[in-house]
Amino acid sequence: MRDNETLLRIDNLSKSYDGKTLALDNISLALGEGEFVSVIGSSGAGKSTLLRCINGLIKPSSGSIVFDGVEMTKLRGKRLRTQRRRMSMVFQNYNLVLRSSVIQNVLQGRLGYKNAVAGALGIFSKEDKEKALSMLERVGMADFAYVRADQLSGGQKQRVGIARALVQEPALILADEPIASLDPKTSRTVMDLLRTATDDLGIACLVSLHQVEFAREYSDFIFGIAKGQECCKGTPCDFTNDVLAGVYEDEDLLDA
Repeated sequence: MRDNETLLRIDNLSKSYDGKTLALDNISLALGEGEFVSVIGSSGAGKSTLLRCINGLIKPSSGSIVFDGVEMTKLRGKRLRTQRRRMSMVFQNYNLVLRSSVIQNVLQGRLGYKNAVAGALGIFSKEDKEKALSMLERVGMADFAYVRADQLSGGQKQRVGIARALVQEPALILADEPIASLDPKTSRTVMDLLRTATDDLGIACLVSLHQVEFAREYSDFIFGIAKGQECCKGTPCDFTNDVLAGVYEDEDLLDA
């Protein structure tokens, strides 16, 4: 990867919640424009902590996060909000407002482009609404635009979450265990949508996964974490069962 293609570079990133135990220990990772990278590891390995450090939901203890040429750990206030606008998030638990309609949830992805008053009042332009409907069409949820989110299945909720991420017009999507609660068929639908965002729209995706088979199938590059530390990285072909046993520390987990 050439330097001018690098969208995200993480160097020596560490995070401790209690000042003693490291949830992340000296992690370094690079992600190129339009690249699909999976982060794999057991529950509690540090995958979610890594993604939340990248988008600023939590503050790292040390290290560097450079996104689109800007050091994220030094930003505050408006500069941080502006930079994070190009970095959207897909959550394991969907993070939808269940009493609001599907389109209202998707429009939340446009808040980064609004001033404080318009954002607080939920005032969106005709263009915003057209973009939201277009993204719902893309994920196969246009017919549900005015349905309340609490009426949707888990897979439908996650497709709405992806539409919300896409309407933000990001350069990078961070997806935190996006298929953890879904059945295999629905999981494949969600992974197809994320992969299509990379292939068709040129959006880079950094996806944390526990499901090894999906990481192997969809990723350009895989990064393995065990107990907060990098344990392996490479292309899907490099991740043999022997390598994966080092990630999960138990070969029986490979079939989970």
